Order: sequence, then structure tokens, then C-alpha cells
Amino acid sequence: MATQVAHISLSFVDTIMVGRLGPESLAGIALGNTVFFTLIVMAMGIVMAVGPMVSQAFGAGEQDPIGRSVRQGLWLSLCLALVVMVVYENAYPLLVAAGQEPATAALAAEYLSAIKWSAFPFLGFIALRNFVEGVSRPRAVTAIAFLGVGLNVLANWVLMFGKWGFPELGLVGTGWASSIVHTANCLLLAAFIATRPEFRPYQIFSKLGRPDFSYFRQLFRIGWPIGASFGVETTLFMGTLLMMGWIGTTSLAAHQVAIQCAAFTFMIPLGIGLAASVRVGQAVGRGDAAGARRAGIVSTGLSVVFMTLTALLFWLAPRFVVGIYLDLDAPANAEVIQVAVGLLSVAAFFQIADGVQVSLAGALRGFKDTAVPMVIAVVSYLGIGLAAGYTLGFTAGYGGQGLWWGLVIGLAVAATLLLFRFRRLSSRALAPTGVAARGPLD
Repeated sequence: MATQVAHISLSFVDTIMVGRLGPESLAGIALGNTVFFTLIVMAMGIVMAVGPMVSQAFGAGEQDPIGRSVRQGLWLSLCLALVVMVVYENAYPLLVAAGQEPATAALAAEYLSAIKWSAFPFLGFIALRNFVEGVSRPRAVTAIAFLGVGLNVLANWVLMFGKWGFPELGLVGTGWASSIVHTANCLLLAAFIATRPEFRPYQIFSKLGRPDFSYFRQLFRIGWPIGASFGVETTLFMGTLLMMGWIGTTSLAAHQVAIQCAAFTFMIPLGIGLAASVRVGQAVGRGDAAGARRAGIVSTGLSVVFMTLTALLFWLAPRFVVGIYLDLDAPANAEVIQVAVGLLSVAAFFQIADGVQVSLAGALRGFKDTAVPMVIAVVSYLGIGLAAGYTLGFTAGYGGQGLWWGLVIGLAVAATLLLFRFRRLSSRALAPTGVAARGPLD
């Protein structure tokens, strides 16, 4: 959880510092950041197949599959990074074709041209992170992530505002700062793994020289549905952002502030879901079906408790939350603040559903169950959520808040279907042991 908070703090810091440049730059980073994360999160999902591969092998007490999985995860990271970098470099015509204002699209494209160099370090860090977490050694990742937050503040200040003799790059400086931070994080984690004696039996780097196509294919087979699920969910938010751009720059800037608030709170259940994936995977590896079910139930309960609290915060004190990002007394921000407050009030309604779906998706990954959650994501987010948002936002005339009610509907459907899937899968795992396939979920 702490690691996820550190990671989202990078975007949090970027949004706050770019907000000082004005609504135009805020809209530019909203568009650029969403394009960046739409693609990199899909690639990240594929690489995250390293997690269940490692955790199940660790639970079974096997070393060789762990090293092979991590090494092929790094090769997979390189291949995927090259693909997404090409898209980032050619983003401007795609954004204009998607109906975005040319000035905003130009700012976003310049940002993407700088941050594209973070693609491989970002994905390589994910592969290595899934390794150390899969063998129950997550604390170094947390420490490195928080060091990255401090480095991000410094790099933003130097590059955005032209300090220490560097040119004043504005929004583009944020992209270069992110590339520096992700590269540093990856190198630090690699150095930690290479120098710790407890990791030497896995031979992560000593046998990295050539691809292992058998494990490469297995990783991709498990990982591509995870990436597709992440991509579909991100597409829901990307589609909402693009439709916000159709409404105007003010709505787009307000969306960036509100979605950053929701994304920040989402990091806690996301971290819980990642822990659930490890705990479930280790339990499956050692043949403990009851432990796997229990890990999924506990993670979901923790997420519900936390997201209930954040829902109350968004509902009762939205201006306070928006004030973290924008000066509430500045006349230039008045319209953006008004729209963002309305969006946060809607966000209060999807907090619990968002926490439930991400926790259960993590638990299901521990079972290596990725294909059915992908289908659930397609149905919930594209078939229902995005369509409902468009209908409410434009056909029914509710504007930006209508688009966000589409998010509420899509996430609620996903949470419900994933709950049924986890209940069925965990009950089936319990049945052969002679234990009655009933428990707290019933």
C-alpha cells in the first residue's frame, strides 16, 4: 500500500506543480498523462504475470521457475517498451483525430515525447518488483519508491522552472523528470537484488543473456489478459477524459484534479489487491485452498473499510480536497473548482465498488485466473460503463457529471461479477479437500 501511495504521489506532485502553470498546462498534462498510463498500464499488466508465477513457485518451494520467470519478465518489458514508445512519439495526430483541441494536444505530445524514455525502466521495475514481493520481501521497493518521490520534486523544480542553469521547460520538464525518476528506481531495485545474498540462488542477472521462449510464452499467456483487463479499465477512464475534452478545457482541467483525487485513494485497495495476489498465489502453491480463499476475503474487507472512509471525505468535504491542488481564492480557478467539486461528489459513489473490484482481481490473479476477469472487464467497462457515460453525458445532457456516473455504473458491475467469480473459484478449490465449500462470502 505504501509503495502504491508513493507511485501515485509522482502524479500528485506533477499535477500540483503543473497547476501553478495555469489551466492550459493542467489540461495538457491531463491528456498526456492519460495517454501515457493507458498504454503503459496495459504493458504493465502483461509483465505482472511475473507475480503469480513467482508466488506460486515460492509457495511450492521451487527456485528455478522463479529465476526463469523474472528473467523473461525483463525481456518482455523490453519488447513492450519499444512498442509503446513508438505510439508516444506519434501521439499528436492521434489526439487531434480524437477531437482534442490542437493546442492541448500539442502540449500533451511534447510531454509524451519526453516521458517515453521511462517506458522500459518503468516496466523493468514492475518485473523486479513482482519478484521481490512474490518472495515476501517488499520493503526495499517501498523505500525506493519514496526516494523517487523526493527526486521527482527536485527534478520537476529544476526542469520546469529552469533552476541551476537548466532551461525553463514548463510542462515538458515534468516529462523529463518522470523519465529520470523511473530510471533511477529501476537501477536502485536492480542493484538491491544483485547485491543481496538471499536472491543469488535465483540467478536473476547471471542468466539474463538470452530469452527462454518456453517461459516467455507462458508469461505472455497469463499476462496478456491482465494487460487487456487493465487496458479496458483504463480505456473507460481514457474515453471519459476524451469526452471531457469535447466539452472544453475547463472540464478537462477539472477532470484531471478530480481523477487525481480518486486515483490517490485507489492506491490503497490496489496495494491490498497486489498483496492478495501474492498471498493467494503462495497459498495455492503450497496446496492451501482455505488460506487462498481467506486471503481474498480479508483483502476485500480491508478495501471496503478504507474506501468507505474516502467516499465520506469526497461527499462531505469536496472543496477541501480540491483545495489541495488549486488555490481556492484565485478567480482564474473558480470555474474549474466548481466543476471539480461536482465530479468529486459523484466519485464518492464509486469508491467502494472500485476497491472491491481491484482487490478481487488481485486475488484471482493469485489463482492465475486472468481470462474470465478480462471478459468481465470488457463487459463492465466498455459494454456498460463507457456507453452509459456517453448516454448520460451527451444524450441525457448531464455533461461531465453524466460521464462520471458512467464510471460509477461500470465499476459497480465489475465488482459484482468479480465477487461471483471469486466465490465460485475459491469454493471449487475447497471442494476436493472435503471442506464444505461455504464461508464468510456466503
